[in-house]
Amino acid sequence: MKKHNFYAGPSILPEYTKEKTAEAVLNFAGTGLSVMEVSHRSKEFVAVVDEAVALVKELLKVPEGYSVLFLQGGASLQFLMAPYNLMGSKAAYLNTGVWSKKAMKEAKFFGEVVEVASSADANFNYIPKQFDTPADASYLHYTSNNTIFGTKVDAPEANIPLVADMSSDIFSRPVDVAKHDLIYAGAQKNLGPSGATLVIVKDEALGKIDRLIPTMLDYRIHIQNESMFNTPSTLPVFACLQTLRWLKELGGVEAIEKVNIEKAAVLYDEIDRNKLFQSTVPNKEDRSLMNVTFVMAPEFAELEKEFLDFATANGMVGIKGHRSVGGFRASTYNAMPIESVQALVDTMQEFEKKH
Repeated sequence: MKKHNFYAGPSILPEYTKEKTAEAVLNFAGTGLSVMEVSHRSKEFVAVVDEAVALVKELLKVPEGYSVLFLQGGASLQFLMAPYNLMGSKAAYLNTGVWSKKAMKEAKFFGEVVEVASSADANFNYIPKQFDTPADASYLHYTSNNTIFGTKVDAPEANIPLVADMSSDIFSRPVDVAKHDLIYAGAQKNLGPSGATLVIVKDEALGKIDRLIPTMLDYRIHIQNESMFNTPSTLPVFACLQTLRWLKELGGVEAIEKVNIEKAAVLYDEIDRNKLFQSTVPNKEDRSLMNVTFVMAPEFAELEKEFLDFATANGMVGIKGHRSVGGFRASTYNAMPIESVQALVDTMQEFEKKH
């Protein structure tokens, strides 16, 4: 039976990425050695990093004056590094869920955190649109896609620079990098396996903070050393390069966005049509293209476990919702083929016929 991988992360990767990475595990760049056992300073691996950086800049149309880094520690370390490097005495945060709250917690080590708006009153099932941003804040931080609650955030209009956690929708849709001082993303959704973290930072935003920054947490050190200050995650970075090549071959971010919109529409249309289910995000414009969250309709709540078992038996993997939301979550990242989304829809329709 074919398995359809809806895990939220680490998640599905392109077949191209898996195949090319598997080849390199045995023989990297014709060296006769594994990519896991060559020096990160070898000319073959330096070429990997250089090409990956160039493709990030090309695919996201990164303007001049920005550096692209491949670091470690995931978004969780960036929750700390961002305020360490960019926050004066105050920063603004848009609270749209668990990851926003975690970022806010770390920023409080460095000064005042202003929560400009929150959707906690409805268990984060919508995106606040109207809020004021303090002009004296160093930046406004937002999480562009909320994996747990199934919402997406477009870049807010603000009179201060933006900082964005784009871990779960980077490369899924175009982004105006120039509006941001910093964009960061854990790789394990749309880019590569866990272990690598992508950072895009505006060079002139750095060096304006008086505090001493530990060497390993200073973006400037990593820029000066071209992501080689310490040993990078060689295998994950190599895999990221393969995904970037795959994405370019498909036509880039603009092309994959069209596919993602189509995939999401197929699933959301079924959720809205099927009497057994309902979306956890009522406002359609707030619905994520990457993480589709839904529950049983109230009158069919007792069928939740039965549907999960039924879907699992039909090859649907990883659709159980996060414990804070319940229900189901189908993650439809870039590498997810529309055939798998249709298979889930078919399963939902079969289950409907049973009841």
